[in-house]
Amino acid sequence: MAQTNPIVTTLKSILKSQGLTYRDVAQALELSEASVKRLFAEQNLSLRRLDQICQLLEIEISDVVKQMELNQQQLSELTLEQEQELVTDIKLLLLAHVVINGWQFEDIVSLYQLTEAETIRYLAKLDRLKLIELLPKNRIKLKISSKFAWRSGGPIQKFFTQYLLDDFLKSKFERKDESFMFPSGMLSASSREQFNRRIKQLVQDFHSLNEQDRALPIEERFSCSLFLAFRAWRPDVFEKMLR
Repeated sequence: MAQTNPIVTTLKSILKSQGLTYRDVAQALELSEASVKRLFAEQNLSLRRLDQICQLLEIEISDVVKQMELNQQQLSELTLEQEQELVTDIKLLLLAHVVINGWQFEDIVSLYQLTEAETIRYLAKLDRLKLIELLPKNRIKLKISSKFAWRSGGPIQKFFTQYLLDDFLKSKFERKDESFMFPSGMLSASSREQFNRRIKQLVQDFHSLNEQDRALPIEERFSCSLFLAFRAWRPDVFEKMLR
């Protein structure tokens, strides 16, 4: 079906909100956990499987569809004013970052030096900024779409460039799960367009994996960042040597 991708994405979000994992789904479907992960990764859910998972969630398939339609109306980008408010308070920015990545209240207070009252106060600000809906018992419901991105050239991007980029690049990138490459070459305009399309697809792959892993317990996930940049460029030190 054409809507398979958003339906599966919505289903994973509902599982996460109810505190259920792939292991729980595997038990309900009488499959191995690896098989369930593959079903979600390949988005290969039959109507029968979908109905079984909905029974586990105690909802109807129509409820998933309604949530999917609601998700498609969610924010894909913040306003300039919303981003500016986030960067003026580092704790508020931290909470925005972690809730966007699927953290719940218990995850935040267990890892960071924030009191429960302080965390609730910041979550209430994120609710006012329309990033989340703060539900009873401090449950968090995201109000941003899976295609959410910070504004190009906006306050968050500028904050990253000014304060975090140097820290990110401190690593020697020697671990097996790290990569640092700096190829240089001479490409035509059509080749540059083609390469930029591939970069955008790679970013989409990153978002898809991030969405896929949201159903996993927080202790099985680790904060990761991807920094990509590509442009036609000649370093100033070389530019000065031109005739």
